Amino acid sequence: MNRLQNKEKYVVGVDLGGTKMAVALFDGQGALVNRDRMETAGVKTAAELTQHLVQMINQVAQGRPLSGIGLASAGAVNSREGIVLHGTNLPEWENVPLKKWMEESLGTEVQVVNDANAAAWGEYVRGAGKGSENMVYVTLSTGIGAGIVLDGKLLLGSHSFAGELGHTILDPDGPLCRCGNRGCWETVSSGTAIRDSALRLLEHTPSAIADIAAAAGEAVSAKHIFEARKRSDPVAIQVLDQAIYFMALGLVNVIHSFNPDRIVVGGGVSKAGDLLFPALRAETQRLVMEPYRRTFEIVPAGLKDDAGLVGAAALFHTCDGR
Repeated sequence: MNRLQNKEKYVVGVDLGGTKMAVALFDGQGALVNRDRMETAGVKTAAELTQHLVQMINQVAQGRPLSGIGLASAGAVNSREGIVLHGTNLPEWENVPLKKWMEESLGTEVQVVNDANAAAWGEYVRGAGKGSENMVYVTLSTGIGAGIVLDGKLLLGSHSFAGELGHTILDPDGPLCRCGNRGCWETVSSGTAIRDSALRLLEHTPSAIADIAAAAGEAVSAKHIFEARKRSDPVAIQVLDQAIYFMALGLVNVIHSFNPDRIVVGGGVSKAGDLLFPALRAETQRLVMEPYRRTFEIVPAGLKDDAGLVGAAALFHTCDGR
């Protein structure tokens, strides 16, 4: 890997989302040294955001020599060119040459990846995927994102678009997806899908779900449905049985396609813990082809909200520890 400046030791990881950006400095062993965070509300342009980002990186580095900056961005990313094709909620965040801009400002090599790929690499290097050889990371949240590590390498694909597993189609007659297709995995198994399915039933079926949400002073979400499941609420049982079936069906497609030895599941839905994982494991084993049974494990993510930061920094050898 050619570096603009092959300085020593320190690496910066950046996690750039739709509402905030986080920056962290890691030493050569991957230990967190310093971090900062900024809300992006009020930032008008991509150029302005990049200026803030450069300032934050300089602030967390505090003059320490950097060997690289790894940046995880939401949205579609051309990692080979370092261009964010379509990213955050900023109006100008289209075809942004982020790698070029930041390297010109900082004089240090920058690598840019999609945030799900960064999270996958973080889990593989330092999280729940550590020790596996072939790992798929799936985040069950508002949507479904994924990243794939095969034979110890992050899979990007010809145009850096590999891993959009949330838009694999499980039910052609299913709900309309934001991508324009019907029945994508995220329309039947994400936190949003779980909530929407419950809300449809709540229009004509009594349930404890609404009471649980109201008691918390919150709008109905997947976490309230899992809580109602603890109380053997019929609506919660129906909704979650269907969602977990489709979660397992999606994982079966992943297993048949990539033959991973470990599947790491993160995102807000994964916080249901024992209300999710035993049922998901059992349903996946039931649906998968016989030769694949007991060849994989399904485990909760280990790095939580820091997976993208850790993975972005770990794109550089000084922080991957392998």
